[in-house]
Amino acid sequence: MNRALYPGTFDPITKGHGDLIERAARLFDEVVIAVAANPKKNPLFSLEQRVELARAVSAHLPNVRVVGFSNLLAHFAHEQRANVLIRGLRAVSDFEYEFQLANMNRQLAPQVESLFLTPSENYSYISSTLVREVAALKGDIGKFVHPAVAEALYQRLHG
Repeated sequence: MNRALYPGTFDPITKGHGDLIERAARLFDEVVIAVAANPKKNPLFSLEQRVELARAVSAHLPNVRVVGFSNLLAHFAHEQRANVLIRGLRAVSDFEYEFQLANMNRQLAPQVESLFLTPSENYSYISSTLVREVAALKGDIGKFVHPAVAEALYQRLHG
């Protein structure tokens, strides 16, 4: 069985992330969306909220599950018996960092391959950071995130 892990902070999960999840779900027997606690990034949403939003976005995909984690990704991949790490590349600027991560993960977990996917061009400019900024200024984020995510984001930012 080919089990892919798609790790990220997902703060918030965007339609770009959703696009990669759907692509991965077509390629692998199972996809685990691995939501990282990552407190050093000071996420807007709690780990539990990010897990729930990822579940809402991926609910229509029967071979996708969502799990939160706070340990080393290489260890988590082993715990989940994943043999592939999915990483998204939006632009050339993402490549250097992702290349370093892939090489480090190869050293830490040689049995796990890193696979880079690019989102559809209509999602390539979307980032969680930009979505948070637009939402904070009360802009329309409906084109960038699932309705449940938009509602949660506006609720969190504007009560």
